[in-house]
Parts: sequence; C-alpha cells; structure tokens
Amino acid sequence: MNNLIKWLLRLLVFVIGFAFMGGTAVAQSESEEAEYLDLFVSGSEGYHTFRIPSLVLTPNGTVLAFIEGRRAGSSDTGDIDLLMRRSEDGGATWKATSLVWDDGPNVCGNPTAVVDEDTGRIWLFMTWNLGEDGEREIIERRAKDTRRVFLTFSDDDGNTWDPPRDITNQVKNPEWGWYATGPGVGVQIKHGSNRGRLVIPCDHSYMGVDGKYEYGSHAIFSDDHGETWEIGGVISPKMNECQVVELEKEPGSLLMNMRSYHGNSLRALSVSEDGGESWSYPVDALDLIDPVCQAAMIRFSWSDGPMGNILLFSNPASTTRDNMTVKISKDEGRSWSTIKRLHEGPAAYSSLAILPDGKVLCLFERGMNNPYEKVTLASFYLDDK
Repeated sequence: MNNLIKWLLRLLVFVIGFAFMGGTAVAQSESEEAEYLDLFVSGSEGYHTFRIPSLVLTPNGTVLAFIEGRRAGSSDTGDIDLLMRRSEDGGATWKATSLVWDDGPNVCGNPTAVVDEDTGRIWLFMTWNLGEDGEREIIERRAKDTRRVFLTFSDDDGNTWDPPRDITNQVKNPEWGWYATGPGVGVQIKHGSNRGRLVIPCDHSYMGVDGKYEYGSHAIFSDDHGETWEIGGVISPKMNECQVVELEKEPGSLLMNMRSYHGNSLRALSVSEDGGESWSYPVDALDLIDPVCQAAMIRFSWSDGPMGNILLFSNPASTTRDNMTVKISKDEGRSWSTIKRLHEGPAAYSSLAILPDGKVLCLFERGMNNPYEKVTLASFYLDDK
C-alpha cells in the first residue's frame, strides 16, 4: 500500500510538472538509488580538465549546465573557456557541448547563473583574467592585469548568448584584487520590499588591517532586471566562495553560506534582512563539515508547499575533498541532516537544481583518484532512501 501511495504521488507531481514545463517533463523510474550521468569527462573534447559547475532551470523547463573547459591542465589559470550543455527533458538526455565564451589564452570562468522570472531572461556572470596572471599575483597586485567581471544573457532558453560585457566598474571596489562570482547560482527575491531583486553571491580579496591580504564575501544586486548592478554588504574576515538563498522569517531576508578560512573545517553563515545590502557577522555552521571548498545551497520548497520549508546543501562532507553529500534543513539553515551520499571517493565543487516534479539534480566534480576526473549529474527524489 505504501508503495502504491508513493507511486500515485509521483504520478501527480509528474503531471503537474509536465504542465508547468510545457510538455517537456520526463517520467522517472522508481529507483531507490540516485541516477548518474557523466556530462563532462576530463581529457575529452580538446580539454585537459573540466571544472566549476553551475546548474540552472530555465522558465521553459530546460536544464542548463555550465562548466569551465581548461585546455592545457587542471590549473585555475591559463587557457580556460566557458562551456554549456542543455537538456530539454529534465536531465535525461543532453545536447552537445557548446561554447559560451572563449578569449584565446585567457581565463573565462566562474559561471554563476540566475533567472529573472519576471522577464524570462537568463543571466550568466563570469570572471576573467589574463591567462599568464595567477591568483596570488592578482591578490598582491603584481599581475599585468586584474580580475574582471563579465555578464552575458540569453533570451532564447540558452540557445544563444549576448556578447559578454565588462561590468567590473559597477561591481568591484577598486581596492579589491581577486574577485570571484559564486560559483554556482544566484537568486531572485520573491517576497518583501525587494521583491524582484536579482542577487549574486561573490567573494574578493582586500588588504587587512594588519597589512596582510584577506578574503571576504559579498553580494551584488540589481533592481532593474539586470541593466545595472550595485555592490552589497561585505562579510569578513576569512570568507570566500559562497551561495545564497532567500529565507522566510522576514520577507526578503537572505542566508549566505560560505567557504571559511578560519581553520576549523566548517562552513560559515551570515544573514541579511535588507536584500543583501548588509550582513550579520559570520558564524560557524556546526552541522556542515567542509574541507575549505566550494559548496551549493538552494531552496527546495516553501512552508506553504506540500513538503514544507526545505533547504538543500551539497559539499564534500569531510576534512578532505571526498564524500559528496546532500543535506537538508527544515529550520531555515540552523541545523542540517544528511539525506544522500552521492560519492564516497574524491569530490569537490557542486551545483543544485530542482525540477518541477521535485527531482533534485546535483552536478558535481568527482573521480576515483582525484576529484577532477569528471563532472557528473546525479538525480534523485527526497524520499529515496
């Protein structure tokens, strides 16, 4: 009887999802395990390594998977292109890899996507630097150039993209050296006085009071559907790559989840009650062990939905880069519990998306000998055990 009820519920959410996605939803098998599909395999398609995933669902229900294609090696610098794959059937099958941005021998990376649900436009943030400039050189201002922020968009479901434009002067403090968008996804605020605001989580380097360079997280936001952008509040010290979700406790409040350099192998959290313009002092996320790595966080559902208020989080839940795990919070991110271990071996960066039928998608880096051998899409339902 329980299996019959589960099947009927699945059928119901599928029908709803099918209608929502304009007829493109795909029924999934009743599997007790996550389904896996390798989307990017290092050493193929002319690239040495694929890294830094970003996963987003378009208003038409298409799943877009962005990735860095690193030509000559696994290094964060050098000839790096920004690539993408599209799925029009909920992640079951995928179009061939396409090029979003290539600037010759230079770095085009750190994809961070967000959808404006009011206009349907898909925004994609990326960062650039000369291929010969390394992060340390940029931080210490010894580089030939600096880290720059670029923005592109698509109005046709991700089929084509506008030429990237440099918006560094809008979103980067001149005193900052390094800069990274996300990587992962941004959010559009759904409630409160800042409804419609687009918010992108970012990080940067700056000169600390002791004369040493330090890291901080921050947000950038737009109140005019992406035409112009502003720098929000800074979260420091020792904060880095980050992801953001909207909370329910105050309309339009935000939770930032950050890579921390405090040396305690934990994520850090900060809250904004003004749409990202200011942030609380960061605190440790005691349930989120982390090896100083990027992580993903997304809202699964709101309290008025059938499953209640749920946030999801994914990272290598370890002191080393392995054990890719998805965790759930039902109390606005104050506590977390494990719901799915996706890969016990080497693993690193990840990105999450939710299909209309409730299926969770996690695009993550993994391998047998190191975390950067492939980028895999795992999919599962929350009631899979």
